[in-house]
Amino acid sequence: MTTRVLFVCSQNKLRSPTAERVFSQYPGLECESAGTDATAATPLEPELIRWADVIFVMERSHRRRLAAKFKEHLAGKRVVVLDIPDEYDFMDESLVRLLRQRVAPLLRLPAGE
Repeated sequence: MTTRVLFVCSQNKLRSPTAERVFSQYPGLECESAGTDATAATPLEPELIRWADVIFVMERSHRRRLAAKFKEHLAGKRVVVLDIPDEYDFMDESLVRLLRQRVAPLLRLPAGE
């Protein structure tokens, strides 16, 4: 069985694309990423929310924006706040390590690599 995972940050340029790349490598996961801002590289849309089995947001503000803009699409969706601040570059080793520590246990994946 495949789990569809959506990673969300503001601009979809650093944190969520890093998470998408890292976790796309795991068997049994399909990953996408998007941003809450209208100017995001991939702006969040209802279709992505409907597609996702679980949604990981980087900050509480992203969960608030999600709830405000897409409330009707979130029914039954698991939304997890990772508490990862916007202070990392794309594929930064510290960011990758932090993502693995916080996401892997929730998806029942090995945290190592």
